Amino acid sequence: MEMDSIECVSFSDGLDDDGDEAVSRLPRPLFKSSSAAAEVNVVVVSGGGGEVVAGPLITPSTSVHELLECPVCTNSMYPPIHQCQNGHTICSTCKTRVHNRCPTCRQELGDIRCLALEKVAESLELPCKYYSLGCPEIFPYYSKLKHESQCNFRPYNCPYAGSECSVVGDIPFLVTHLRDDHKVDMHSGCTFNHRYVKSNPREVENATWMLTVFHCFGQYFCLHFEAFQLGMAPVYMAFLRFMGDENDARSYTYSLEVGGNGRKMVWEGNPRSIRDSHRKVRDSHDGLVIQRNMALFFSGGERKELKLRVTGRIWREQQNPDSGACIPNLFS
Repeated sequence: MEMDSIECVSFSDGLDDDGDEAVSRLPRPLFKSSSAAAEVNVVVVSGGGGEVVAGPLITPSTSVHELLECPVCTNSMYPPIHQCQNGHTICSTCKTRVHNRCPTCRQELGDIRCLALEKVAESLELPCKYYSLGCPEIFPYYSKLKHESQCNFRPYNCPYAGSECSVVGDIPFLVTHLRDDHKVDMHSGCTFNHRYVKSNPREVENATWMLTVFHCFGQYFCLHFEAFQLGMAPVYMAFLRFMGDENDARSYTYSLEVGGNGRKMVWEGNPRSIRDSHRKVRDSHDGLVIQRNMALFFSGGERKELKLRVTGRIWREQQNPDSGACIPNLFS
């Protein structure tokens, strides 16, 4: 959506952006195993006509990481692990992708399970694949996946909503990515004052108008303001997302205010973590939602031009050690 004019005024509280280096790519997980497990010769006997099927050969020169890596998707294999008659293995997901043909020798895969390799996997304890990002945990092979899907050290998705951006990384990396690649406005301060102007508010398409990143209390916040179709008429919505995990997001509160002609609307709540997708937050209406008629009323004039001024503040809740109650901390 094209804007006629946008003004942004940020009131700085003297905080500067962090200078942390970005993590541009994630390393592959480190696999640990005992030497005994790495020197097992596996032979699987097929039940069909007494045919002997050679399983995967695990020699001292073959790492367990290589042994458990699917040759198609290169991810770690989990049961059921399939193999062809020549002993080449493949994960169950990729077995369908290759139309039941071994990607190594092109033989038909059939339904042969590599039970020996599954047993080898059961004996392993492996670090979380996000160990290089700070996760110290080590898990049995089969419980590692569940942890990694919820690990607090897993990378974040890019919070930019104006395009299908597939970039992932830690917070410092994403802040740099938003500034350099998406040309997002960056501001320091815990208060803000935005003015949005649109010459023809009746021509609203599903599009994001603005994303602004704020550095406040040593953290980063994404302020979204956008228009989208709700039913037969467009609505305008402003909401804040926290660049961090859900538990940390609950430590902060923000307020948004919009008004005109002697009237005003105020929204107050906790920012949502960027772990929640932009669309999920928007579709839940968890923010300041303004109907078009009300937005035009705030704009004044002949109701032919949209002029909205949205002001806001972010503060941090601190625990009162005497009463146990949370008190707002606006400026630290």
